[in-house]
Amino acid sequence: MSDYANDADSEVDDNIGNTITGGSARAALEFVTKSIVDDPESVVVESDSGPNGTTLRVYVALDDKGKIIGKRGRVAVAVRTLIRAIGARDGESVSVDIADD
Repeated sequence: MSDYANDADSEVDDNIGNTITGGSARAALEFVTKSIVDDPESVVVESDSGPNGTTLRVYVALDDKGKIIGKRGRVAVAVRTLIRAIGARDGESVSVDIADD
């Protein structure tokens, strides 16, 4: 048996450092938000990595702000819960902010 065969479990991951932090959570947030609002082309999602994890900030058109927040904030809570779960699946701490701008 060769020495190479003994090293089969210690494969090198060439993609280390090439991943987008919060990538699947960001894509899911963008998809869900665009599905909810009337003007999906105005949806912008920005990500910011910090010591407490990744913060995803979503911007929507002023007229769609109420749709993404929902009555008593229920839609916003549901979206945040979903995105947090997707981030946890990827081993990341992800939070969602709905931008005021």
